[in-house]
Amino acid sequence: MKLRLLSVTLGAAALLTGGVYASVLPVPERLASLYVGAPDQVIRAQVYDRDGRPLSYTLTSAWNVHNQVPLHEIPPLLRQAVIEAEDKRFYQHNGVDWFARLHAAWQNARSLRIVRGASTITEQVVRILHPRERSVWARLVEGIEAGRLERRFSKGEILDFYLNQLPFSARRRGVAQAARYFWDRDLETLSERELLELAIIIRAPERFDLHRNPRGIEGRVTTLAARMRGMGALSSEQHDLIRSQSSILRHSRLPLQADHFVRFVQGDIKRQADTASPSVTKSRLNTTLIGTIQERAREILDERVRDLRAAHVTDGALLIVDNSDASVLAWVNAGEFSMERGSQIDAVLTPRQPGSSLKPFLYALAVSKGWTAATRIDDSPLAQAVGSGLHSYRNYSRVYYGEIPLRVALGNSLNVPAIKAVQWTGVRDFLDFLRGAGFESLSASPEHYGEGLALGNGEVTLYELVRGYAALANRGVWRPLRHLRGDSFDNERVKPHSIVSPEVASVIGDILSDPQARRLEFGSDGLLRFPLETAVKTGTSTDYRDAWAVGYSANFTVGVWMGNLNRVSMREISGARGPALVLRSVFAELERTRESRDLFRSPRLWHQNTCAMSGAIAGINCPHAHEIFVVGTEPKAECQQNHSAGDMNESGDSDTAAQHQSVSSAISATSSLTITMPTSGLHIARDPRIPDNAERLVFEVERVGQAETIEWIVDGVSVGRSERGERRFPWPLTPGHHVVRAVSVERSSQRASLEVNFHVK
Repeated sequence: MKLRLLSVTLGAAALLTGGVYASVLPVPERLASLYVGAPDQVIRAQVYDRDGRPLSYTLTSAWNVHNQVPLHEIPPLLRQAVIEAEDKRFYQHNGVDWFARLHAAWQNARSLRIVRGASTITEQVVRILHPRERSVWARLVEGIEAGRLERRFSKGEILDFYLNQLPFSARRRGVAQAARYFWDRDLETLSERELLELAIIIRAPERFDLHRNPRGIEGRVTTLAARMRGMGALSSEQHDLIRSQSSILRHSRLPLQADHFVRFVQGDIKRQADTASPSVTKSRLNTTLIGTIQERAREILDERVRDLRAAHVTDGALLIVDNSDASVLAWVNAGEFSMERGSQIDAVLTPRQPGSSLKPFLYALAVSKGWTAATRIDDSPLAQAVGSGLHSYRNYSRVYYGEIPLRVALGNSLNVPAIKAVQWTGVRDFLDFLRGAGFESLSASPEHYGEGLALGNGEVTLYELVRGYAALANRGVWRPLRHLRGDSFDNERVKPHSIVSPEVASVIGDILSDPQARRLEFGSDGLLRFPLETAVKTGTSTDYRDAWAVGYSANFTVGVWMGNLNRVSMREISGARGPALVLRSVFAELERTRESRDLFRSPRLWHQNTCAMSGAIAGINCPHAHEIFVVGTEPKAECQQNHSAGDMNESGDSDTAAQHQSVSSAISATSSLTITMPTSGLHIARDPRIPDNAERLVFEVERVGQAETIEWIVDGVSVGRSERGERRFPWPLTPGHHVVRAVSVERSSQRASLEVNFHVK
């Protein structure tokens, strides 16, 4: 009988032992191999800026692959505290601390419940690697696996894995993520008390979550500090300091705010995952974004949107590109992390009407087809049949300037000349040109847009607009924008290609950076005149729903949009009034970090003195304008007209046709005044939205002496005087044909202008 009982007992033991070993899982070759390069990390990759600062936290991965800290960089006090709190004989046992297990069993038996588990750090690593339901059977299996783990890996490797992968509350893993979650700081910045708190939280992460119960572990901290002082790990001074210190809890937040950019990058990678190169499949995405530029640009944009809140401006977006390699440096949405309406919509990628901001591309196409910056365009009232009615095209200011050169038409963003330009190039050719320049949002037919495409009746994104302007800055070569560093993956889909020649790009850039070219509508010394040479263009859509400002220097291309994502109109905020100030401020910040350079101008351009009135080669009696031409399009004949000072004035553009324009020495030597506003033959329409008694036309002469007072005579009657040294005078608009003349009333300077005719509707 005894023999049979012994046989049964040994058989059961053998069966039990065999079952335990059958349940043991293989030991991995490398602990890191369990989470490095896992296929799901392509989509869940964490995103960093150019300097390695995180732009996102990814907490959905099975492992902590983003915030690992090498064991030698983990504070020694934390390592000691964790070992003392979790496994004080960690360096003596071989995976299982049998003394601790027996002691725990005795304590549990006395208490008639489980009060202590006695799992070693190695056994906890096994539990992280192979989660099982808690049972006696599981403890036996974990003990065997812990022994095998100790034979495969060093104590340092096991402790390193443990401290970087152990779970905390709120889906955090590892001590680095825990430090961010509780204190929003890196490990090396934690105080002695906070390091001990972190070691204690490991025992019961959910129960000891400090955000839920900040005082829940005070007694345990005191006990652990006393034990560590007793074993010599803490000095008396450190012990007293820990007892007097307080823990400064903070909810974690990203150091950089670029949520929309992160979503774009991650979405782009996800869409292309099937063809991803090996470097992209890593769990870390290093982007081109520069955090300091991102934050400063966000501050500038948010401040401007707040300033314009009373004018019904609630949303804005800003994109900055480095011209040297087409990399995105900043991607900003106003109020991006507020809870306000629209904050989750990325305005950088939202199609909106661009207004006049497409005109540089229209004139680039026209110059490519043979026009020049000196080509004359008639700016006069224009109405065309639409169905059974008429559609009238107006300039923004409702002022018409007569025959003007292309330089003035583009510089002042005049609408009527743009319509005539698109009539010459053809709507279909212009639409094809825009699509070749990356405006993918313009997907409708040419008939859908019609000639209004020249004025921005289609919808494009800020991303497309900045990318197109960056092509003009890059000598006419269009490139896809770069978002990732050290990887060409996001550049492989579309290859760079030329949309215009370097000469055409040079002409357009020269016009957009010419303060005198925009003087009629914007003034020559306003917000659009930047300290460094910068090509600038604004745009405003119908009913003030969108306001744009885009510009490029030799170093950067920047675009700004303002409006309302719900498409409610702003209160008369144009591109020049709203985004222009943001554009100017951003360029001031950017150019501090780069060497100042002028815009590129092709050495193959033809330079010619032209007649400011006819565009032909300047004759002896012509007002001169220095102009640049694509070789082969320069004027061939000399102007044969005999222009007088009055003729020059009547042209309306003798001082605005080119960047280096000046009148001839013979004309400049005369003592007459020159009226620059109104221009001869000007037609101006009153604005029905403004009370008639409040509308003014500002008369202006070219220049005055500091001691001069100018008297203004309209239709033979004196209507008022400009203040001493002032060259402008606001005249109440009166319908009809009028003649104005300016006369100096100073005895020491007897000067008078020729009469100028104009008409008010």
